[in-house]
This record gives sequence, C-alpha cells and structure tokens, in this order.
Amino acid sequence: MTFLLKGAASALALSCGMAAMGSTPAQAYTLMDMIRGDRARTQSTIVNPRRSVPSFLQSAPDAPLPKVSSPRYYTYQPDAMRFVDTGKFTDPVVTGAVADASAATEATPSVQRRFLIEAKVRAPVEVARALEAYYGDVKNPLVWLAGTDVNDRAKAAMDVLADAASVGLDPADYAVQVPAEDPTNPDPAVRDRALTQFELELSAKVLAYVQDTVRGRVDPNKLSGYHDFKRKDVNLAPVLKLARMSPDTPAYLRSRTPDAPQFVALEGELAKLRAEGASEERIDIALSGLLRPGDNSSEIPNIVKAIGKHGSAALKAEHASTLSAYTGSTEYSPEIVSLVEGFQKEHGLKPDGVIGQATVRIMAGGDSNASKVEKLIVALEQARWLPADLGSRYVFINQPAYMVYYHNDNKEQLSMRVVIGQPSHQTFFFQDQIETVEFNPFWGVPQSIIINEMLPRLRSDPSYLDRMGYEVTVGGRAVASSSVDWYGSTTNVSVRQPPSDDNALGELKILFPNAHAIYMHDTPSKSFFKRDMRALSHGCVRLAEPRAMAAAVLNTSVDQIGKEIATGKNHALQVPQKIPVYVAYFTAWPNKDGVIQYFDDVYGRDAYVQKAFDATTKARDAQI
Repeated sequence: MTFLLKGAASALALSCGMAAMGSTPAQAYTLMDMIRGDRARTQSTIVNPRRSVPSFLQSAPDAPLPKVSSPRYYTYQPDAMRFVDTGKFTDPVVTGAVADASAATEATPSVQRRFLIEAKVRAPVEVARALEAYYGDVKNPLVWLAGTDVNDRAKAAMDVLADAASVGLDPADYAVQVPAEDPTNPDPAVRDRALTQFELELSAKVLAYVQDTVRGRVDPNKLSGYHDFKRKDVNLAPVLKLARMSPDTPAYLRSRTPDAPQFVALEGELAKLRAEGASEERIDIALSGLLRPGDNSSEIPNIVKAIGKHGSAALKAEHASTLSAYTGSTEYSPEIVSLVEGFQKEHGLKPDGVIGQATVRIMAGGDSNASKVEKLIVALEQARWLPADLGSRYVFINQPAYMVYYHNDNKEQLSMRVVIGQPSHQTFFFQDQIETVEFNPFWGVPQSIIINEMLPRLRSDPSYLDRMGYEVTVGGRAVASSSVDWYGSTTNVSVRQPPSDDNALGELKILFPNAHAIYMHDTPSKSFFKRDMRALSHGCVRLAEPRAMAAAVLNTSVDQIGKEIATGKNHALQVPQKIPVYVAYFTAWPNKDGVIQYFDDVYGRDAYVQKAFDATTKARDAQI
C-alpha cells in the first residue's frame, strides 16, 4: 500500500476522499464524525502521553485492519405501480350528477362514464392518484372519446406518444391501442366498455409521459450511492384538463419537454444521427503503442485521412497546404505533427503531437452512431434531473470530459482541465451552491484515508505523522501521533495538514458545502493536468487554474487572489452571491458552440442508467 510521502507524489495529495471534509483552523472535524453524531464519543481512543510508542505495539498480534467502504451501485428498483382505484369514480346515473356544459360535445356521461368503474389500469402511483382525482369528479368530462369513437384529440396525443423516442423516451412505455369495432357483436355496452378502458389507459399514458419528460423515467438516487438529487415534483393534477381544453393538445404535451439550449442541442443531435443511420464510414487506425514525432508508421495515411474527415473546417483551412501536398508518406513529419497538434487542441487533448489511444479514438470518429445514440438518450435523461434552467451564472463540472466551465451572463467565460476521482474513489453526481473560497487551507484528512491508507503505516510507525508535520487531535485535544493507540478506534481521532507548499489542497479551495464533502481545489500535483485520462484523485475536483476560478466566483481579479494567498494565513471569503455548481456526469454534452462532444464513460455509469430503463419498461409492461 502507498502511504503519505513528502512532495507532489504524496498518496494523500490525491486529495479529498470518499468522506473528506475540510477542517476549520480550530479543529479538524471529518464527515465521518458528523455521520456518527457529535463530537462526544462513547468509544474513546487510548492516549498515552508518557511514551512515544505504546509497548503493546511491539507484541500485539496482527489485528485485522478496518475498512471504510465506498458507496455502491444498486440493482435498480423501478417506481411502484398499482391499479387505479376505479371504485372512487362516481356513476352519474346513480348520483344524478350532471357534467358541465363542455361535456355536450364529448361522450354521453350517463352511458360511457359509468363503465369507468369496470376499467382496469395499472400506473405509477402518482399517475394513479391523478387519474382518481380527475375521474372521481363527475364534473370532469371524458377526454378522449366522442360518441362511439375516439376523438381527434386522442389521435393527436397518440402521435406525440409514438414520437417519444425523439426526446429520448421509449414509445413502448406509452403505447395504447384504439379498440377495434366488433361487427359480430351488436351489443353497444361491449363497445362502450372497450372505449372507456381506452379512455383510462390513454390518460394514464399521457400523465406518465408528462411526468417522464419533465423529470425523467429513472430515479437517480436508486442507481447508486454516488447519485444525489432531489427528484422533481411534477404537478399532474391539471394535465388532463389542460390537454382537453387546449386548442392544440400536441403542442401542449410537447411544451412539457425541457427547452434549455443544452437539451435542445442533444435532441437535435439525436435526430441527426438517427437520420444518418449506422452507415457512417469509419477509419480504422491500427496503432497499439504511441506514435511520436519523427517516427515512421504505415498508419500515417489513415491518420491524415481521419483528420481530413473529422477535423474542423478551420483546422483544415489552416493546414490546407499540408493536406493537399500529402502523397501517402509513412513519415511522421513536422508538417503532419503540426496538423495532429491542431487536431488534439480542438478536441481538448494535450497538443503534444504524440498519438496515443485517446487521440486515435477521436481521429477514427470516436463512438459509432449507435453508441452515440445510446449516450444521447442517457444524456437527455440525466439533463431532466437538473433544473430546467441552469441559470445565467453557474459552474458546470463534466466529469467524463475532465473539464469545468464557468458561465456568466449566459456565456461560457472560463474553462479549464480538472482532475476527478479515481474509479475506486469516484466523484459524486449532484448539484449545490458555491459559498466560500478558503485561502491557505488546512486539509482535514478524511476517516476513509486515515483508516484505509494511513493506518497500516501508523501501526508500525506511530510517530510518522509527527515527522511529516501533521496535526493530530483526540476528542479535540492536540496530541502527538506517537501517543495514539492506532490499534483502537479512530472515531475521535482527527488529522489535518497545515497550510504549506506540500498541502494536498494547495493554495485554495472553493467550497459548496455538501454531504459528500466534495469541493474544488488547487493541488501541488500539476503534472496530472497534462494527462488525457485524469481520474486520479480521491474524489474532489482539482483545478488546473484555481486562481482564475476563484477570481471568477468572487467577482474579482486574479491579482487580488494572489494577494489573499500571499498573506500566508488561513482565511476565507464568501462569494458575493451563491453560485449554482453542477458536479455532473455526461458522456455526451454540447460545447459552448452547441456542438455535441462525446466522452469515455470513465465510471461505467451509463450502463446502470440503461439497465434502469429496461427495468422501468419491464415493470410497466408487467401484468398483475
């Protein structure tokens, strides 16, 4: 196991952690402490201030090491379904109630409405309640019937439901069949029963569609412990009335789909790819290792061809002479290197001319059309979890892109590379608000790192933290690391690293208090930003240009940020106005120009969303 080492290679410099929490200057206080209750503990850690190494360490048998587990992924459990309680529907023939005047153009309530009690429809719980509320009020006429047939409104609504795939939903979830007439059975009651069953089924599908298109089919909190969203409440109560009263029912239903520019861009890309189909030409580049400037490779012709196809118009114009003069040479010449560097730069890769697998993947066209479609469907779903409007000023971290973007006045004003959590220490997916920037921060070492990574070393070398300059407290009292019983409970033990050049958080951290103790911060490990794959931290988000981001959120200058740091003192400033921050996870997302970019699924999360789709459709299709 790797332990804390002095300098940038420090394992603890892989900052944050599954349960990291920054400490105040007065005392380190970890998230694990907060989860367990308060600072007072019934299970205390033995402190022996009289000797540097407890004598039992020399003879104690090997004790099993405790472990702090990471959040886990779940087997998705779809939203509950139940039968609509048609017993709540009032029979106007029995009660003598009279529907409102608008019912005159609808189905005759005294004939068809009374068969609602016999209809059998399963629906998500919220949908079932809305159906019971609408049809339980006798003043509400039927929505989708006219005489002894379905009305034009029903046919138009069914067209919208059949087109659900265009907005990333599954039409199978909203399919309903118009009842066919049976010429062999002249009994009008048979037809009326079939039409009434259709009425209730279509209403259930319309309500489910509205709910899904607003908030998504999947409850993200049921996917994993890494997802944390307050699921949106969708007011279904007025939907059927508005669908019935609207002069353009399809327009009303489509209006419920998000219309944020990011969502519209994803929706447009999905339509484009589906129109193109799976016939796109792919350029294979058979490169297993690295190709460096000056090398020779038989793949150079394919590389030039790929850039000619997938490079931007601006790039091809800039290197037009190189592309037109190329005759198929296998030499990786300076001219081709410059072309490759330009291609790498416009795709967010390190523009060093060294061609590795990340560059090859994008040169070859990245994902297939089918794979892109899958990513777009997941992205549209996840976009529904976020607010319909991200705001005019916000920070957006897209983990698969390893990038953070600062938006102000509805424009992207700053972007930079970030380092996110390793697959074993994943960064969460949630939203919050930026509140504070702390300068020259202390680093409160999380219990997860103390237990999982430091404890083995401390059991054999109790004075280790003392030598490395870390501060240790037990129950709030400062003690020497060598005096702590590292074989006992660490519940009361807090460890923090004072501000320094080697501090894991560097010069500053940007805080948006949350249950996962995720924040943005500086780092002494600058070399990590040169890598294309940057899932390297313990969960927090490291910034390539922390001073620039701090200046943006504080609405000040980079020079002023430098002055704050130059004091050498630990202190914090509140942002003038809280700023939304989206710690997001999208393998497909538009750039500032509205062009969709695709990224590797570094944590494999898209597959869990796909499984949740399948489970949801299966649950809705199930017959009980």
